[in-house]
Amino acid sequence: MEGEIGLLEGLKWIKSLNYSQVIFEMDAKGVVDALDILEFGHIISECVDILSSEPYFQASSKKFITREEWEKRLSNIKVRKEDMNKLVMNFLVTEGYVEAAEKFRLESGTGLEFKNAWIPYWKIADIYLATITDRMAVKKAVQNGNVEDAIEKVNDLNPEILDTNPQLFFHLQQQRLIELIRHGKVEEALEFAQEELAPRGEENQGFLEELERTVALLAFEDVANCPIGELLDISQRLKTASEVNAAILISQSHEKDPKLPGLLKMLMWAQNQLGGKATYPRINNLSTAALEDPAV
Repeated sequence: MEGEIGLLEGLKWIKSLNYSQVIFEMDAKGVVDALDILEFGHIISECVDILSSEPYFQASSKKFITREEWEKRLSNIKVRKEDMNKLVMNFLVTEGYVEAAEKFRLESGTGLEFKNAWIPYWKIADIYLATITDRMAVKKAVQNGNVEDAIEKVNDLNPEILDTNPQLFFHLQQQRLIELIRHGKVEEALEFAQEELAPRGEENQGFLEELERTVALLAFEDVANCPIGELLDISQRLKTASEVNAAILISQSHEKDPKLPGLLKMLMWAQNQLGGKATYPRINNLSTAALEDPAV
């Protein structure tokens, strides 16, 4: 009862002063919850009338956390520099930044997880960094449209990659077909589609649909602006290149995706989940990681 009376008197006082954007914090959860239901006593009813009559009044059961309190909580969370360095090294290696990975290795003394084992930083150059160069050569070949060269390089690295991954091999062959169409080699494109891709389409409905969609490019004079013109966009090459890169990483017992982007996605998800229960300073711009005060 004291909680209800206190809230009512506080609302009346704030209303008499014509204040706006005022936050009431209460430890009486039942009072706050009662503001959201239909049946309650006359005191709660009067509180609701005041809240609904003033546009700046809003009832919420969310906890409000100030910037000072939030920063204090964050400061109590300790993250080891060694763990941060491992995340950075994982990103550089997975994405193929060879020179940056080498410099970071020497400056930070950070090792690398490879084939489920942790390699000290002084051994990385001989064991692993050299393989990044080979992997990036494959990726670059696909990005430049040199698919035949990319397939040859993949087989040099590990012939089992394409032998055990029919979907990847089909997508590489599909990219070859796209490149033939891009360069206006219509007859060669039709022959290649019939001999190399059609048999795979007969065995897999998904492959057949992708093949039909790709061959349909030949029906348009202005392929760049046709409904399926995105197949000729650089993003299609990048998509195929990423798929090849992931397959090579898996064959080397490495994670196909860097850990850092996954952690950032988890951060945004966690913030959204917490946002349903509390109002607090949050990070909206991941590039700056600056805390932004909540809207009151």
